[in-house]
Amino acid sequence: MRPTTFVARPSLTPLQSLLIRRWRPQWICPSRRTLLPQWLPPSTRSLSQQTPAETTKPYYVTTPIFYVNAAPHVGHMYTMLLSDVLKRWQTLKGRSAILCTGTDEHGMKIQQAAAKANTDPKTFCDTGAAVFQDLAERIGISNEIFIRTTDQKHKEGVEYAWQMLQDRGYIYESKHEGWYSVSDETFYPQGQVQLIVDPPTGRKVMVSVETGKEVEWTSERNYHFRLSGFRERLLEWYAANPDWIVPMTRMEDIVGQVTEKLEDLSISRPTSRLSWGVRVPNDESQTVYVWLDALLNYATAVGYPFTPGSESTTGFPPDIQVIGKDITRFHCIYWPAFLMALDLPPPKQILTHAHWTLGRAKMAKSTGNVVNPFFALDRFGLDAMRWYLIHEGGITDDADYDNSFVIEKYKKNLQGGLGNLLGRIMRAKNWDVRKAVQRYAHPDLDPKEDPAVFTESGHDEDDSHRRFYGRVRALPGQVEKHMIDLHPNRALRTIMILIHSANGYLQNASPWTLATQLRSIMADTTGQEMHELSRLGLSPEDLEAAIERVVYLNAETLRLAGICLQAFIPESAGRLLDMLGVAPKRRSWEWCVIGKDDGYGTPLVDLGKGEQGVLFPALSSDR
Repeated sequence: MRPTTFVARPSLTPLQSLLIRRWRPQWICPSRRTLLPQWLPPSTRSLSQQTPAETTKPYYVTTPIFYVNAAPHVGHMYTMLLSDVLKRWQTLKGRSAILCTGTDEHGMKIQQAAAKANTDPKTFCDTGAAVFQDLAERIGISNEIFIRTTDQKHKEGVEYAWQMLQDRGYIYESKHEGWYSVSDETFYPQGQVQLIVDPPTGRKVMVSVETGKEVEWTSERNYHFRLSGFRERLLEWYAANPDWIVPMTRMEDIVGQVTEKLEDLSISRPTSRLSWGVRVPNDESQTVYVWLDALLNYATAVGYPFTPGSESTTGFPPDIQVIGKDITRFHCIYWPAFLMALDLPPPKQILTHAHWTLGRAKMAKSTGNVVNPFFALDRFGLDAMRWYLIHEGGITDDADYDNSFVIEKYKKNLQGGLGNLLGRIMRAKNWDVRKAVQRYAHPDLDPKEDPAVFTESGHDEDDSHRRFYGRVRALPGQVEKHMIDLHPNRALRTIMILIHSANGYLQNASPWTLATQLRSIMADTTGQEMHELSRLGLSPEDLEAAIERVVYLNAETLRLAGICLQAFIPESAGRLLDMLGVAPKRRSWEWCVIGKDDGYGTPLVDLGKGEQGVLFPALSSDR
């Protein structure tokens, strides 16, 4: 192995990092055939020196890149959907947003899986990547980028980052001994492994405490990253950004790990053992550690190495990174440390979600305990699965998957809840939704004020309208709060709770009974019923207004819910708004205010009859 050619420096303080000499270009980007630009920290340039484009940052959401050693399962689908909902929510609110997903295609597991399949690694990866791309298309995620770590531009970005880290003294060469997991592609310190008895075999094995995967003692000479030198900087970052990791319990766990001990990280493997990966620049005997390679995808996907000052125009750093809870350490310790060493900003927030289990056991490709997402989509349909996984999936706690649960929740919430309310309002012959909207919409009213007709109290009936009006009015703010807190499941549940309340409110108000009474009065040739109504101080117009008040509040519930649901179940939400007659230009967040839209009520599509044209038809398995 060649000797090192640099002088190792101690870990750098933030000020030293800022003042460190500029990198002298030594490496040429093959695809550009030009020397990459010298690095200049963005913080050294004043706002007056930045162009307008540089201060306009797209909202950047990422999924983890998925390992292609086996086919995807519902857990991968859930991660994609969470990311998609967060991205669509920003688009709904009028912000430019980009979503990146992709595949991780290097490392020991790929090398072994390809050998087992009797094919070369690149062909194996091409097949695996195509399956994940197909899944992304099938579930309708709105990704602008699908990155593969075998892409040439990614390889060049990894080589550039390595050169930068090495030039700054963050990389050194040394012998490494430790517990290595082939499955997790990582070394574990002594405190993160334990001895267990494997139940099927009775064999005593060492496993990772975090993942339960088997580890083996390995000794080899490779390159290391000075991770230990970033302990204080990481702790300062966590302290300054207490909501950086969601949920808080995982933030506390990460802080505990860094506080207790932070060891330097082995970031290469001998080529003799691992040949499938990015080779270390200027040292063909070593392959870049798969996690350094993989984590850099979030930067290379949007153009790293960046032209100085242009980072934010690409979207970097990510606003939200969505990951499973089992890869928190890599994304919340290693990743920000790498970025700090490269003088790039860490992501703004990381959402670490819980797992989907099957039979209360974690879904895992290695054990075969999985749900095939393609089979589930074929059986239940796209939006049924989107709705179920987001509504029932866990952020803090695991959720158990069962086909019977999908059917039960679909019938109760989508068919019997949302679809039922839409049908009862839009298909009824007893009233005209358009007239109700024209009577009660108040687009010119100050949003902070409420029409008196919905706030009057004094009678139980008036109180029921007032209370329900207040719940509808509060919906957008409640949903937005949950989305800001990175709990899409709670946001969706809030919408569905209001839908169920609306069905109850409609049932109690019983406008069809009032409509029958009104028809009877209008058809009464003797005038007796009109006289009785007059005796109560009412007129037919009052009765008609009471009917339309109930109809309008339910129509507004559907309209506001439909606007919000575009981030969760975009196809069904679009059909719902079509059936309500909401103009396409009035479906953005600015219109998600009670009373703002006075133009809907006439369907834009044929509502059909019976099962034809319903928003949520019977599942194919029920037909």
